[in-house]
Amino acid sequence: MDAPQTSPGARFVDPKVLARIGSLNLLARTVVDGFINGLHKAPYLGVSIDFAEHRGYMPGDDIRFIDWRVFARTDRFYVKQFEADTNANFSVMFDISRSMNFGSKGITKLDYGRYLAACLTYFCTKQRDRVGLVTFDDDIVTRIPPSAKHLDVVLHELDRIDAGRPGSLAHPMFRATELFKRRGIVVVISDFYEDPQAAVDALKPLRYGGTDLIVFHLLDPAEIEFPYDDAVSFQDIETGRKLPVVPEKLREQYRALVQEHIAALSKLCGENRIDYALFNTATPLDHALFKFLAVREKLSRVR
Repeated sequence: MDAPQTSPGARFVDPKVLARIGSLNLLARTVVDGFINGLHKAPYLGVSIDFAEHRGYMPGDDIRFIDWRVFARTDRFYVKQFEADTNANFSVMFDISRSMNFGSKGITKLDYGRYLAACLTYFCTKQRDRVGLVTFDDDIVTRIPPSAKHLDVVLHELDRIDAGRPGSLAHPMFRATELFKRRGIVVVISDFYEDPQAAVDALKPLRYGGTDLIVFHLLDPAEIEFPYDDAVSFQDIETGRKLPVVPEKLREQYRALVQEHIAALSKLCGENRIDYALFNTATPLDHALFKFLAVREKLSRVR
């Protein structure tokens, strides 16, 4: 995956390094605060904002916020100050099915998703949004409703979750339509081990209920590249079935099928106004924040 264009100074934190940090709160602060500091922008990023008041210009202030109409009347420089909109609901729907336990290079998809969910939740709390969490496999497992006071509750739940059962999207997403009746932003984090059409069909009711839906598709590097050389039996993590494989003969076909799956999922999401992003679990988490911020800024213009 091509690295996104980023602002100078932004820090990119290796997920394998983050895995050594025991506290999700500390991990989230490490990533998010470094990310925000690297942007050299106002602290409230990507939210809808309302004008609050003027104050006198000081050296170093962004000249974009100078009110030139006031200057024309007073011959003095004043900058506009803004107040963040605090009414947004933000929730993560996190796939904790058995296949998320896979990890070829020291970090599983479950752990990467755990870190990603923690960072996004911490980021949104800094934006004064209400935050919540839903975990699912083939059904809803846990639910924390959005609240301005739920950051610690969400982080605690993310810290204790485990992936053990097979998963599917249809039933959890159908139940989610009952949970998210108020307009808000929902990020679905999953490896999407389903037919692309079936996956998007499961997501559509949630999207058409008025939710702004963002999909983060997590895959391990080995799932994308299939780097294996020796003939061996491969086990389906979801079903436990084993299949003897000669990797050299199947590698190109496998890679083509994976890229076809990714392309189909991305295309179908776009056709249904669902924002989609693929994440290799070797990718630094700040990339996810840049992608999320770009989507969030777009959504803020229509909220």
